[in-house]
Amino acid sequence: MSAPTLKSKRTTHGRPRLFTTYSGEMAIFNTRVKLVWAIVGGAVVLSLPFFFQRDIVALITTVFIYAIGGIGLNLLTGYAGQVSLGQAFFLGIGAYTAAVLGGESKGDVIGLGWDMAIWLPLAGLVPAVIALILAPLAARVRGLYLAILTLGLVFIGEHIFKEATPLTGGAGVGRAPADPVLFGYDLFTDQEIFGVELDRFSVFYFGCFVIFVVLALLARNFTRSRFGRSFAAVRDRDVAAEVMGVSLLKTKTLAFAVSSFYAGIAGALLSIVIGRISPETWNFFLSIDFLAVVFIGGLATITGSIMGAIFVVMLPKLVNTLTGFLPIDPGVGQGGLLNVFELQSIIFGVLIVVFLIAEPRGLYGLWIRLRNYFKAWPFSY
Repeated sequence: MSAPTLKSKRTTHGRPRLFTTYSGEMAIFNTRVKLVWAIVGGAVVLSLPFFFQRDIVALITTVFIYAIGGIGLNLLTGYAGQVSLGQAFFLGIGAYTAAVLGGESKGDVIGLGWDMAIWLPLAGLVPAVIALILAPLAARVRGLYLAILTLGLVFIGEHIFKEATPLTGGAGVGRAPADPVLFGYDLFTDQEIFGVELDRFSVFYFGCFVIFVVLALLARNFTRSRFGRSFAAVRDRDVAAEVMGVSLLKTKTLAFAVSSFYAGIAGALLSIVIGRISPETWNFFLSIDFLAVVFIGGLATITGSIMGAIFVVMLPKLVNTLTGFLPIDPGVGQGGLLNVFELQSIIFGVLIVVFLIAEPRGLYGLWIRLRNYFKAWPFSY
């Protein structure tokens, strides 16, 4: 009698977390619980614009955009181990690429008025090409030296943005972003979809959500591929990875290119939410925001990037609600001990230090600990 073959790739009801194939364990939704929660979460997110006001809808839209940029930075820093402080530079490149290709010409400012189906991919490809050019230089250094090198890109980029007036509008003036017109449908105007009236914030919300889901799934699949495994090998021990045949230059270059592509897409979408972009927008503090998304959310995890984006975007809203209870000034004046921006920066800095020391996997690591506690309860192991 021949031995029975194992056909199931997922766990059975009696043996949770037991996988019979490598592909089954590495699947995006490798358990039924994950699939159900993903469906429920997607349904909840799609229903939010019908229950919240415009300001909350715009805030959640910003979460999607920050999550896209955070996923890109996590691929570089979390998965490939290359610390970068230059994310704002590539965000700005993506924003101005989209504005030039998809915006309107006004005066001396260039705008081609192309469709979103053209300018959105190019907003990611142009930063990726620039990263391919700069990556061989960045690949020669690592650690603190790499962080300083990428930080220099932010200051160089801010200067270029101020001087390139036909593309950026110049310092203190800025320019309008690209028009989000996709195949003739303006995603930033009121629309009627299946008989339901949606305001412009809700329409753009759904558009950003679809882009976010597609890019998040692509990133998750990328990390499960041989390229993702080479990223992890270089991160854990680059010398050993090179001995095993992994090209350090090609791997680091690919990591910079993919990360810059995601940053460019995020910058293009973020510029539409901002409304009018100026060279001062893409500064060092914006890079710190995305670095906080990665370190607070969790290194080397796509879910952690989403958690970090939620925290970083929602924190200013939370701080604003506390202005009446704390000695802080809601503006930028000297009316209190601290203003909102200063308190937000302090919280980011403290949390980055705390998570690096106490929980390197960030909010995602805390969630894993909490989940495992309830799965093992009442046992302590």
